[in-house]
Amino acid sequence: MTEYTIEHQLEAGIERIIYTPQQQRQQTPILLGHGMWHGAWCWQPWQELLAEWGWQSIAFSLPGHGKSPAQRPYRLNTLGYYYRTLKAEIERLPTKPIYMGHSMGGALGQWHLAKGDADLPAMVLVAPWLSHSMRPVFRNAQKLDPWGVLLSWLSFSATPTIRTPKRAAFWFLSENAIIKPKQLHRQLVPESALVLLQYRWPLWRPAKKVKTPLLWLAAENDRCIPEVYSRPAAAHYNAEYWVIPKANHDLMFEESYRETAELINNWLQSIVTGNQHDHNSSLQFQASASEA
Repeated sequence: MTEYTIEHQLEAGIERIIYTPQQQRQQTPILLGHGMWHGAWCWQPWQELLAEWGWQSIAFSLPGHGKSPAQRPYRLNTLGYYYRTLKAEIERLPTKPIYMGHSMGGALGQWHLAKGDADLPAMVLVAPWLSHSMRPVFRNAQKLDPWGVLLSWLSFSATPTIRTPKRAAFWFLSENAIIKPKQLHRQLVPESALVLLQYRWPLWRPAKKVKTPLLWLAAENDRCIPEVYSRPAAAHYNAEYWVIPKANHDLMFEESYRETAELINNWLQSIVTGNQHDHNSSLQFQASASEA
């Protein structure tokens, strides 16, 4: 097992949690962007494993998330505002990082590609927002939690969606998750509903051609982003597409978190070596979108 150090930073209003292996076998760092309501803390299970495998990883918290102080009322937070934070985090690093984004963090990664910023060595999208439209996701949410959706629109806040530990667990966790609903819920923060409204035409159009190698991970039992909608979105980018069995939205907290991290590590290794089909995971993942 590779030993590693953990550094907590809070600079210029941005929290960073940095795992650095003593024997850094990979020269490219991994930058980790979280989803709505979450923070840098959510990456801990994977950061520990990545460090053991020789990767340095930097998880950052968007303003008003984790331990990053709010810089404006959260209801006024926009995707453009969040993206400026991501871009600044990329630019501050001496080496262009691999970017790994979960949920809304995956949307910010797609925003990076849409702006023509194809300067990253690879990108991993973990249960990300869809490529073109979130309308199917909105309809699904209205069906599963009509009261939460109504409260969200009335308050112009996405916070009612995760109003209790039980509701948060419903959206994010499976029964055998490695984190308890109360433990998850107390770390979640209020979130803007404006970000959801921005991720639609005419304000949003995905990149048509992407040269950056992409891995798209979908969760089989994802209640936030149903897998049936993820497959065509991944195909739009010609991304390598894998479905994690029996998993809900927060893949880093699922019972299969280690096997999923192994898949990510193997895929990244394949990008480094140029052999993009060298996958060895103990989980039986579904085939990629291009092979389905």
